Amino acid sequence: MWILLVLLAAVLLLLVFGYRTMIAVKPPVARPILGPDDRREIEVLEARLMAHVQMLGRTIGERHLGRPEALGAAAEYIRQAWTAQGLAVTEEPFTVGGQPCLNLVTQITGRQPSGEILVVGAHYDTVPGSPGANDNGTGVAALLEMSRQLRDLPLARTVRLVAFVNEEPPYFLTDEMGSRVHARGARRRGERIVGMVSLETIGYYSGARGSQRYPPPFGLLYPDTGNFLTVVGNLASRPLVVDFMTQFMSATDFPVEGVAAFEWVPGVNWSDHWSFWTEGYPAIMLTDTAPFRYPEYHTALDLPEQVTPHVFARAAHGIIQAIRRLAGT
Repeated sequence: MWILLVLLAAVLLLLVFGYRTMIAVKPPVARPILGPDDRREIEVLEARLMAHVQMLGRTIGERHLGRPEALGAAAEYIRQAWTAQGLAVTEEPFTVGGQPCLNLVTQITGRQPSGEILVVGAHYDTVPGSPGANDNGTGVAALLEMSRQLRDLPLARTVRLVAFVNEEPPYFLTDEMGSRVHARGARRRGERIVGMVSLETIGYYSGARGSQRYPPPFGLLYPDTGNFLTVVGNLASRPLVVDFMTQFMSATDFPVEGVAAFEWVPGVNWSDHWSFWTEGYPAIMLTDTAPFRYPEYHTALDLPEQVTPHVFARAAHGIIQAIRRLAGT
């Protein structure tokens, strides 16, 4: 009897866990079928994205405080890309162990008098030993192409785009992350950040069965084919997960899955969105799930040829359009 009760309790907890974490969002209308103009737009976007990935993941390569010249070269590349788009770039300097560190910030000011801000960020550093084409050259590439597409639009909310430093170990989940510096400053200034979106390792997709893995018990709830974008939030950010997925699904037919889970679940807090949770802001991570799908994660083989260019471009196109809708045009 006790064994049965324990088993029933375990099943009940699993069902409650699944209900609270798994997010199945229905599109507000029939999901769009991309036409010739969309396909041409994605082809152009693919070429631009992969040029950024090649520069970061091959020409510059491994970039962190142990290789300050490469880290500086990546920062300068981002600065020049935004400057060439006609955007003003602000530096957010700080020091770690006596070494200079730098976040780069640009923003497209919204017309809404409330001063609401939507932050979109990607880290430009890599883990030591990896050239970081996917982690996180793909996130930075999407950030740079997002600004290009949003810069001339009449946005309601301000969209702030930030290239963060020091996301990777040994600074990961510490106050020395660039995103922690930015989030603390935003809270100190009393900024009305209504949401933060972290672009994290978004360039690898596979149509093979069994290509997707999960921390338990998520394998019981989600597909085993790694062909989808994942939207990840904590329980407090569940409304933002739903809102982003709704806007994404209204813009593209690209597969997407969402989860809002406890922060202790492995992978849930693994990027710059954690810094904004710490300051009480709603925040989500967009990812291809990194080590749960990508074999070259944090290795010397994280090179541009590992990225799946066209599928990455389709995902990035949907992300940019969803941000555009969240900002309100």
